Formats: sequence, structure tokens, C-alpha cells
Amino acid sequence: MADIDIISQYRGQFVTYLEAKIQLGEPKNLYQPVQYILGLGGKRMRPILTLMTAEAFGGKMEDALDAALAIEMFHNFSLVHDDIMDDAPLRRGKTTVHEKWDVNTGILSGDAMLILAYQFLESYPAETYKKLTKLFSKTALEVCEGQQYDVDFETRDDVTIPEYIKMIEYKTSVLVAAAMKMGALVANAPQKEAEAIYEFGRNLGIAFQLQDDYLDAFGDPKTFGKQVGGDIMENKKTYLYLKSLEKALKDDQEGLLHLYSIKPEDADAKIEAAKTIFMESGAVDETKKAIERYTQTAFDVLDTLDLPAARKQLLKTFGEALMNRTV
Repeated sequence: MADIDIISQYRGQFVTYLEAKIQLGEPKNLYQPVQYILGLGGKRMRPILTLMTAEAFGGKMEDALDAALAIEMFHNFSLVHDDIMDDAPLRRGKTTVHEKWDVNTGILSGDAMLILAYQFLESYPAETYKKLTKLFSKTALEVCEGQQYDVDFETRDDVTIPEYIKMIEYKTSVLVAAAMKMGALVANAPQKEAEAIYEFGRNLGIAFQLQDDYLDAFGDPKTFGKQVGGDIMENKKTYLYLKSLEKALKDDQEGLLHLYSIKPEDADAKIEAAKTIFMESGAVDETKKAIERYTQTAFDVLDTLDLPAARKQLLKTFGEALMNRTV
């Protein structure tokens, strides 16, 4: 069976489990938004990685389902709150929770999701539970730190590329890394191997976010699911932006700084002007190279792991699919 089919099977089994576990309770206005955001689909990248990693280290997929659910619940909680902070109208091509209900509902339902995420870990034996919650709490706090860096960068003109990489590492990649390490912990993998699979996930997560930055500017609105050019409108200092400032001609540098200091009536004109500078400066090529570099680093780590060849290949195929995506 092709690796992509196996990955689809993991996704299907996870979604079946998620739908069975997420029953609508009272009050409906608290739990309906939870069901709504979880029902919007998405790639289910993180929970699939948890399940795949558990099996790769000789564990049972069934034993990893609650850990996978905790990861997916936390991820969606962070999206609900991020969308409020960004005032985003769309998520996965559908109306965001705070737009469909209201901001207060989004805050409260998000809070409930964070608590539910921890509850799913309560099914594990004491020693495993302790390891999982320690990693989960560390990761959750780093995600909040990453989000704050992201907010801070919007009003700063001196953001460096290393600072930006640290921000996306915390905001995005540590959760990918934790998803994989949690799979390893459920399978009782040796500590050295669990730490190595974390590194694989961390590098893959950085590559994934850089790809997201690229798609935000240059993705197809039909498949991307979010507002294309949203980062430019929000004046987010992405890798594309920072590399443009580093490499563009002086006039273009000044033009870009000006574009990121205004909120014009004609949003499309601002987006197109910024994208032109991204392309002409060489920042698009630099971003693609960085995506390849972090992906290769992840694969190099994978090569060091003492895992069956077929399991390694499955993880590699998943990584390659993430890097070649259009959504």
C-alpha cells in the first residue's frame, strides 16, 4: 500500500475517534464552537504524527489516540484565540469562531478546549501521564511566548531573522515536535530516541511554518483556506519580508517599510506591491531554500534513529507531502 494511503488511514482513524469523543454538552453556546472548529477539518498533521510515531517505536496506535486528541484540541484552542487576536475572518475557508458567534464566546470556548486537552491525558498510567503533562505544559507555555513575540514584532522595525525563527519555533514547531515526542513517550521509547524524534519534529515544524508564510503571500485563494495576503495586511514580519529588507535595493527597502506602516483603503494594491518586492529582491528564492534546508535537517535527524526502514520512510513521505502542499 502506498505511504500516502497509510497516512490517510491514520487521519481517518483519528477523525473517527475525535467525532466519538467530542459529544455536544450543555451549555450549547460553550460546546458548539468547540465542535465547529474541530469539524472544519484541516490537515490533522499533529495528531497523525503522534499516532505514526507511537507505532514507529513499537507502540499501539490505539494507545496514542488520547495523546493525539490532546494535541489536536490544544492546537485548535490556539487557533480560536489567534483568530481573535488577528481579527481574522476565515479559518480553513470558513467563518472563524469569533465571527460566527462573538469574541466572548471565542475566548470562553477556547478556554474550555485548553482544559479538555489536559483531560484527555488523564487516561494514561501515572508515570506516562507525568511525562506527557510535563512536556505538554512546557510546550503550551512556549506557544504563548511565540504568540507574544509575533504580536511584539508587528510594531518593531528591527526584527532579525534569528528572532523570527525563534518566534515560529515557539509558535508553531514546538507543538509539532511535542506531538511526535508524545507518541514516543506513549510507546515507552528510549529517552535518546524520544529527544531525537522531537528534533525531527522541530525542524519539520519550522519548514512547515516557512511554507505557510510563502503560501500566505503566493498561495491559491481557492485551496489555501485563509485570506491570501493576510500577513501583509497585518504587517507581519515574515521571512519573506525580512529577507526582502536584507536583499532589496534601497528604494524597494524604503517602499516596503512604507507599505508596512500604512493600512490603505485598497488592500489588494498593498498586497501586490509587497509581493512584487518579495519576488524582485530574491526573497522568494531565499525562503524556498530555507524550507528545503530545515526539511533536510529534519530528514538527517531521522536517518540517525534506530527505527525500521519502512517506518522512517513513512515519516519522510509525510514530511515531503507537507512541503509540497498548496493548502
